[in-house]
Amino acid sequence: MLGNLGGGTLIKMTYTFTPPNLTGGIDKTIVEVATTVPSFIIGILLFVFGFVFFTGVTSQKMKTGYADIPMWVTMASISTLLITLLLTIKGGMVNIETLSVVVAITIFSALWLFLSRGRGEI
Repeated sequence: MLGNLGGGTLIKMTYTFTPPNLTGGIDKTIVEVATTVPSFIIGILLFVFGFVFFTGVTSQKMKTGYADIPMWVTMASISTLLITLLLTIKGGMVNIETLSVVVAITIFSALWLFLSRGRGEI
């Protein structure tokens, strides 16, 4: 493939990423992309966490006037844990380090939620 460098000069462009084979199914495609780009699954998990957290905080702030940050961090981490557990079913998608970090974040966010409440609030 040829690209234009500017001023009419053509350069030869090479691909550093080979496109995945899309005929094997979506699970094989995602596994192939995840093995080629190791941060792909981590990016998906960060997106899920951020989406649940920011939409929950924004919605609660618009309705009540305040946002319960420990609750939404816990909700986002539980959602991310569920997605991570679903991705561990197919081998090669989530490694053990990623799973252990997600479990640790979920435990610490639940501790933060329970310690931030009074005796009869939860």
